Amino acid sequence: MKPIKTESDHSAALREIERLWGAKEGTAEGDRLDVLATLVEAYEETHFPIDFPDPVEAIKFRLEQQGEDKKALVGVIGNRTRVYEILRRDRPLSLAMIRRLNAKFHIPAEVLIRPVKVKKKRQAA
Repeated sequence: MKPIKTESDHSAALREIERLWGAKEGTAEGDRLDVLATLVEAYEETHFPIDFPDPVEAIKFRLEQQGEDKKALVGVIGNRTRVYEILRRDRPLSLAMIRRLNAKFHIPAEVLIRPVKVKKKRQAA
């Protein structure tokens, strides 16, 4: 077994994982599977990073997944006006909102703490 440094190494490791899939834990094959999976994960995190989604898009997606609409956010984010301010990006999420969204909808805090691109208000000329 060796570190995964190239795409060829990565492909070979994936083939070996597929071959070992289902190996019993605590066996030599099971241990080999665990080590290969760890190596592949480290390689993929470096070479194929996945960026977190935008917080507002993540909230909308979770609502859709759960068959809910924006009304489900009232009381979690704040009143109806506050919910619409957040969803229109007129206002960023506060720490308290992030905590409540995480607790109620199980949206990862790592996603919610990302900056929301707040719309700039027009200044009168």
